Amino acid sequence: MIIERFRNGDAVPVYRRFRDEGRLAPDGLRYIASWVTLDMTRCYQVMECDDASLIARWIERWSDLVEFEVIPVLTSAETSAAIAPRL
Repeated sequence: MIIERFRNGDAVPVYRRFRDEGRLAPDGLRYIASWVTLDMTRCYQVMECDDASLIARWIERWSDLVEFEVIPVLTSAETSAAIAPRL
């Protein structure tokens, strides 16, 4: 899970770059879904990859416009499978 905080609370430069250049994700980093707060200052994004360095490369391409917080997460099904032996 990626929490993006748009610098100066301004989504316009982010969406302008996205319109002009796309997601700028390196091969192997997959976009799943995203949600933007109603005040358009933050985006909650689910991305998936096998190599965490891909996330770092993607963040570098956007860090002038966005502050990032990366939170590794599991799906509910993955969590259920992992915890099942302890139940």
